[in-house]
Amino acid sequence: MRIDLHTHSNRSDGTDPVADLIAKAKREGLDVIAVTDHDTTDGWVEGRTAAEEFGIGFVPGIEISCKLDGTSVHLLAYLPDPSFGPLADELTLVREGRTDRVPAIVARLNAAGVDLTVDQVLAQATGTPSVGRPHVADALVANGTVADRGEAFDRFLADGRPGHVSHYAIDPGRAIELVRAAGGVPVIAHPWGRSSHRVLKPEVIARLVADHGLAGLEVDHQDHSPSSRETLRGIANDLGLIITGSSDHHGAGKVDHDLGVNTTAPDQFEALLALAKSNAAAGAANPPEAYLP
Repeated sequence: MRIDLHTHSNRSDGTDPVADLIAKAKREGLDVIAVTDHDTTDGWVEGRTAAEEFGIGFVPGIEISCKLDGTSVHLLAYLPDPSFGPLADELTLVREGRTDRVPAIVARLNAAGVDLTVDQVLAQATGTPSVGRPHVADALVANGTVADRGEAFDRFLADGRPGHVSHYAIDPGRAIELVRAAGGVPVIAHPWGRSSHRVLKPEVIARLVADHGLAGLEVDHQDHSPSSRETLRGIANDLGLIITGSSDHHGAGKVDHDLGVNTTAPDQFEALLALAKSNAAAGAANPPEAYLP
């Protein structure tokens, strides 16, 4: 059974429409796919419909933007109730923070001599309520400033680069608690990839488990070296956490993240579903169910 629990559609910063993403997953031989767009659940209904059409398992999820000690950390939330007020309100603030910073990013890039307009950025963000730096990167690709998203981030958009502007993000401990209260399962995304490795030390991960209820770690990810995966797997086993693996697929927006390049073991997926059922029964939320044909 091949299970990919972290993918993105064009409802956030992926390039594939939701139905196309589901169809592609079926063609690539996946049995289950989770759509985890940034800070939005907009693709869930279309994803479930397409999954039923193509006969593939579907797990609704979100990748939530968090910040710990000033450093970006991402939390994957599986099967939370999208109408749970406290979580929905926080996600709205995050999305507004992403969109509201676009003019500031463009202004900084202009000051650095880069020719770019806000309209060019928004033209790359069709169909999403979650406009972000990847759309700025796509606009820079479209106007010939850079060759791809990677170059855009390396030269202009990453932390410390000329076009970087911070935005509102949720404290990960609070985000974990909100996801659980909404009946969902919280899993830290690529904990030792990008910049998050600076703050997600083993003792911090242990505290997120003990104090807030973190349920899992995304261990098998393209941003993790073999040694990082081995160490993270040991941490997860010591803490009794669910271990996931995934592609973090973004369509044409990210290279070397093909669907199914990393997968989640069936027993870990079953543990995730069981915890979702338990969290749903324990609270007042009304979370969705996974579709498993």
